[in-house]
Amino acid sequence: MPAESEIRTIELILPEQANHYGTLFGGHALALMAKSAFVAAVRHADCAVVMARSDRVDFATPIRVGEMLELVARVARTGRSSMTVEVEATARSIGGAGARTALSGRFEMVAVDGQGRPRAVGTEVS
Repeated sequence: MPAESEIRTIELILPEQANHYGTLFGGHALALMAKSAFVAAVRHADCAVVMARSDRVDFATPIRVGEMLELVARVARTGRSSMTVEVEATARSIGGAGARTALSGRFEMVAVDGQGRPRAVGTEVS
């Protein structure tokens, strides 16, 4: 698999991303995971992609405001036009030890042409 099949991003969790408990709002967590899956799939396929499905997203532990969230997205499977991207997110306090897996999930991404129709991964569009 090419090196572009895995990406890492780090997000600092800010108050505007939090719910009323002071932890990362679930909808925002899903958006961060989807964005990471998208970037990994685009880099792997070298073309536009769309999300076809999210599968089994687990929220293992709350992520507090002020913590850093490292998201690792990797293409685990490539089909003709689709890719399975696994995303795992690790939370850690600034300056603190004790990194912990906070989120994980799988996303099905589909390579598309200029008209939004599925196309083969890794082929040139004329």
